[in-house]
Amino acid sequence: MPYEEATKAQKGTNQADDYTEGLKESVAFQEDYKKRKGVIKAEEMPWGDSPQGTIKHVIHEKMNTTECALEMYQQLLPPGGASGKHRHLSEEVFFVLEGTGHDLHWDPLFDCDETYTWDWKKEPQHFDWEEGDFVYIPPFATHQHVNRNPEKPARFLRQSTGSSRPWALTSRSR
Repeated sequence: MPYEEATKAQKGTNQADDYTEGLKESVAFQEDYKKRKGVIKAEEMPWGDSPQGTIKHVIHEKMNTTECALEMYQQLLPPGGASGKHRHLSEEVFFVLEGTGHDLHWDPLFDCDETYTWDWKKEPQHFDWEEGDFVYIPPFATHQHVNRNPEKPARFLRQSTGSSRPWALTSRSR
């Protein structure tokens, strides 16, 4: 019988007041937002060690700033060092401040035919970079940053749309 879904849609007794709750949360956020910092001094930016290298956060959700959508940090790779092989759900860009190196990118392969398949290219693409270069990494691409100089560190300014948030990290972020 056609349109049986309409009968099923009327079933259930659970109640929700998401709209009113959302308005209350919005008011609370706006009040909190007024207290957030719009200028972060260099000495206030925290340092951290990670599998991706040493990082100095410029903008991060836990820094309580007025910026709520972006994540930005300086990333340092030691002489001859490399980041871990990792990926993000969002795209990533970085600007090379100093050093020379290359990126390895394993782009995703997916197919939505009769069955859904998800895999990555077996061989990486190789992208050289040096001071002054801009590098783009597509969403879901597994990648690794490599410092080619055995004597000097590489440093770049990296930005994404919140890729270190818990929902955005993947099991390959090591």
